Amino acid sequence: MARPKIAYVCSACGAHSVKWQGQCPDCDAWNALLKTEVAPARKEGVTGREPSRLSELAQESGTRYATGFTEFDRVLGGGLVPGSVVLLGGDPGVGKSTLLQQVASNLPPELRTCYATGEESLRQVAQRSQRIGTHNEDLLLLSDTSLENILEQATTVNATVVVIDSIQTLVSEELSSAPGSVAQLRECVGRIVRFAKQNEVAVFLIGHVTKEGAIAGPRVVEHMVDTVLYFESDPASRYTIVRAVKNRFGASSEMGVFAMTEVGFREVVNPSAIFLSAEHAASAGSVVSVVWEGSRPLLVEIQALVADGFSNYPKRLAQGVDQSRLALLIAVLQRHGNIALTNEDIFVNVVGGLRIAETAADLPVVLAIVSSFRDRPCRHRLISFGEIGLAGEVRPVRYGAERIREAAKQGFSHAIVPKANVPRRAPKGIEIVPVTTLDEALGFAFDD
Repeated sequence: MARPKIAYVCSACGAHSVKWQGQCPDCDAWNALLKTEVAPARKEGVTGREPSRLSELAQESGTRYATGFTEFDRVLGGGLVPGSVVLLGGDPGVGKSTLLQQVASNLPPELRTCYATGEESLRQVAQRSQRIGTHNEDLLLLSDTSLENILEQATTVNATVVVIDSIQTLVSEELSSAPGSVAQLRECVGRIVRFAKQNEVAVFLIGHVTKEGAIAGPRVVEHMVDTVLYFESDPASRYTIVRAVKNRFGASSEMGVFAMTEVGFREVVNPSAIFLSAEHAASAGSVVSVVWEGSRPLLVEIQALVADGFSNYPKRLAQGVDQSRLALLIAVLQRHGNIALTNEDIFVNVVGGLRIAETAADLPVVLAIVSSFRDRPCRHRLISFGEIGLAGEVRPVRYGAERIREAAKQGFSHAIVPKANVPRRAPKGIEIVPVTTLDEALGFAFDD
């Protein structure tokens, strides 16, 4: 019998080495190389699959399955695609298993779904099902950590959807390394992807995250799957955001908003409502903006607080917006807005815990800072968006007309927007103020 080939795999980056070293040659991590057996290569001469004509597959290319949640369908790009592999990551206890169990129970009845768990017993899964009120008698449950058995049972029952909770508990019999190791994760996910593509089976994978917020394991695991979703949950809020960071079948920046209740997750139909105050009144340091998330606009409230500094190093803190971007906007405001903020502590926060990655929030952030500094509220029912350049100009952003229409639907009566974003036909009930410079925006934002 031939001796198995031995390799050393870095637990930090997944790099291979033929011999053990104290330091990984790729990522320089110490004591990270772990001994593992290399899976035998596929023998030559094995008959593979034959090619298919594109015309035979074109009719089925648009098939998608509804998951029972409109918000979750939006994140997936319009529904669940047959043969896709979806990786869902999040902190422990955030509700990954609960959400996917609800999805598995709400799938169309013609789909045969198998829920495989390696972290809980079947009784625990049944108790959760009773608690959240999911009643799907045809849902198949399996408690096992063997990858070979899970794939065999899914094939035996002709499953069209498989949920695996979680990838860190799976073990392949071809490898002797421990569950959750780099070698096990890479091998198990690779075989799952091949199984899903060859049998047109949609697979949901649950993955744990590290302290940095990334899914535990090598980054190559995320590259192998079709869709990567992350749970974003604030412990102080009852709302949870599921965001797509990778999606081969839809927008990679799409997000869905859910509310955790005693009977599981409930989708939020109007997400803009949770990012605005219940009774939004004009107050100093508060400005409403319209940000673009995935394929829809969202109204968010941006707050700023400017206070006298008591040290030679004023504080510049931001939550929900880029910290370095805030420093840039403060410098532009001092140069082109003639406002001295050198000795002031400045704090900026996005209400609701939302993270804004686009530059459309530049103008409302600046208006909120000026409003707090002057202790004067902006105009009532005012929204604004726009990018600010280093010369003090207000630059246009994408989807300007759609943002304005969403603000008009929510009852806002004034909009300060870049001149290039003014639509040809303005919505009724809202006054659009086109601006090209920061001075023009500051001149209209505050009541005389």
